[in-house]
Amino acid sequence: MVESKSNRWALTALMAVIAIVINLPIILMVLNSLQTTDAIVARATIIPREPSLKNYMFLFAETPFLTYLRNSVVTALGATIFSLLCAVFAGYALSRFKNRLLDVYSTSLFAVQMFPIILALIPLFLLFRPLGLIDNPLSVIIVYGVINLPFVTWMARSYFDTIPRELEEAALIDGCGHFGAFFRVVLPLSGPGLAAVSIFSFLLAYNEFFVANVFLRTQAAMTLPVGIQMFLQQFSTDWGSLTAAASVTMLPTLVLFLFVQKFITHGAVAGGVKG
Repeated sequence: MVESKSNRWALTALMAVIAIVINLPIILMVLNSLQTTDAIVARATIIPREPSLKNYMFLFAETPFLTYLRNSVVTALGATIFSLLCAVFAGYALSRFKNRLLDVYSTSLFAVQMFPIILALIPLFLLFRPLGLIDNPLSVIIVYGVINLPFVTWMARSYFDTIPRELEEAALIDGCGHFGAFFRVVLPLSGPGLAAVSIFSFLLAYNEFFVANVFLRTQAAMTLPVGIQMFLQQFSTDWGSLTAAASVTMLPTLVLFLFVQKFITHGAVAGGVKG
């Protein structure tokens, strides 16, 4: 009993050390955000001798950081909703219905996924400009949704394949149509899969830089990856404000994980079948 308890404590200590090592860059970034740029450049110590929130106060009071944060959240949520809606129906169709047209579409997703988006930026720019979508969040929402769609569709299809068809067949026997069985049976059981799909889609859109840098030109429309460049100047870098901005930038994704982690579990579908 004593040996088992000591092994448990040793394993806990080992896991704690591994967690600290893995998250060391994030820990250092947060610690640096509590120091001035001069103290960071001097590299006297990792632990701040005189921790201060001046970098955060400057960030919120003197820069349009909150505007960038709002734009990033709006575009990421918009792209996530757009790609998730399309992927749910496309993934369900690919999982449940088999015909030549869907097989061709399924195969073509691989080709679309391998297509580099950089080759389409100039045509898209020429297309969006007459429509007034340059410097408009809708342009990046559309592009992010399309970029996410192939992989997200495959993720959704893979998860729908794990849901027993017997549940839908029972709903069909009870009088539901295919849409009724989908919305009343399959979709409620798809929480873990849709959570994983939404996380992937949100993170890609939230962290993307190149597309936003092309289509968003003014400070009022810029997202965080683009706007955070203001701390990187030609001959100097404001490391204090930069690390503070990076620390705050992590918060939306951290909150997202805290809310959806309970849905990312395996075996939720198995619990829906008795016997």
